[in-house]
Amino acid sequence: MKPRFYFAPHTCALAPHIVLEHLGLDYEPVKIDFRANQQQSPEYLAINPKGRVPALVTDRGVVTETPALLLYLAQQRPDAGLAPLDDPFALAELQAVNSWLCSTVHVAHAHRPRAYRWADDPAAQQSMKAKVPQNMGDHFDWIERDLLRGPWVMGERFSIADPYLFAITAWLPSDGVAVERFPRVADHHARMQALPAVQRALAQHG
Repeated sequence: MKPRFYFAPHTCALAPHIVLEHLGLDYEPVKIDFRANQQQSPEYLAINPKGRVPALVTDRGVVTETPALLLYLAQQRPDAGLAPLDDPFALAELQAVNSWLCSTVHVAHAHRPRAYRWADDPAAQQSMKAKVPQNMGDHFDWIERDLLRGPWVMGERFSIADPYLFAITAWLPSDGVAVERFPRVADHHARMQALPAVQRALAQHG
């Protein structure tokens, strides 16, 4: 069975999409139209009841959540070295990065386009949206100063943390934050954009 990868443009699904292309894995891409609310359709909810992307349908079941999917893909091709699978401490460090991007940075961004998840009151929603530039700027100050270890997130070697950071960095302009504030992050983003796998994934996202 060829895995089916469900994604939507401008979402964190870009990260595992890049990894799929980087590894050259055989898969079927399926684009979900958020503007048409396709993620809430009965057909998609049967695949991922959470109504979110990404989702990867495999012969053993469905894998969801970006950090889980990134590690799963790295394990499919251990020879590619996208995660230090033979070093428990180094792997924990990598997972800590992706977990923080997922639980903190992604959520800080989501308060702008999806404030309705946290409050029904329009004034409260506007207050949350107004806070996004500061929160995202603060998070990227730390990424610039302490998270990026080298040309790649974990140092000299490209890993599954790099596509994830790339996907979230792409949201900064819409969050009212200039990428140019963070020279090392901007350099990382440009380096990622030059990769053929990234260009192939972006072409499918539109």
